[in-house]
Amino acid sequence: QVQLVESGGGLVQAGGSLNLSCVVSGRTFSSYGMGWFRQASGKEREFVAGISWSGTSTYYGDFVKGRFTISRDDAKNTVWLQMNSLKPEDTAVYYCAARDGSIISTLASSYHYWGQGTQVTVSS
Repeated sequence: QVQLVESGGGLVQAGGSLNLSCVVSGRTFSSYGMGWFRQASGKEREFVAGISWSGTSTYYGDFVKGRFTISRDDAKNTVWLQMNSLKPEDTAVYYCAARDGSIISTLASSYHYWGQGTQVTVSS
């Protein structure tokens, strides 16, 4: 059974940084494309960033605008989301997700496994 466990969320002031991590267990991590999504209260889940199974390709939601970086280390079965210049509108629960396949997808429905989420709160 595949498990994803996120950590690194918390409360930060606007302009600050957080580094979210997601550890995957249960199957060969290197065979998964990975993504980060977020869901703010009362809103739909939205794509934040994705990285291909090889790690050579990344893609970001339009609102990221160079502030976030996704990376992975297959030896550690871990994917990270480094978030800089955080804004109050970045406040949400952030979810890590894994999908079988090499192509990055922005669609939540294409991901097969999900973590429990970690809360990120950015104060103004």
